[in-house]
Amino acid sequence: MSKVINMDKAPKAVGPYSQAIQADSMLITSGQLPINPETAAIDSDDIKWQTRQSLENIKAILESAGESLKDVLKTTVFLSDIHDFAAMNEVYATYFAEPYPARSCFQVAALPMGAKVEIEVICKYN
Repeated sequence: MSKVINMDKAPKAVGPYSQAIQADSMLITSGQLPINPETAAIDSDDIKWQTRQSLENIKAILESAGESLKDVLKTTVFLSDIHDFAAMNEVYATYFAEPYPARSCFQVAALPMGAKVEIEVICKYN
């Protein structure tokens, strides 16, 4: 059985998808763009700001489901420019502690709304 997770402290979906789905012992988020939920816009072109906003959106979704970033098992990071990896990683490292979740990171041709980063996670659900 699965349960849809949608809440107001993270941006509304920009397409036909849910913010997250809880199924059995897993919580899986959709990719989170760096959209400020208060303005519904990407408020900065800075990769560090965008990474922080994407992770804050994920954090809000997890917290609404009673979980936290320490429960994340796997992340996937999509970058529009792989040269932003070091700056993204600098911010990313402030959100996770050892043991770090598994991670994949890819450069993609483009992201919605001109974003520089999009992040999704798989989390254990207690």
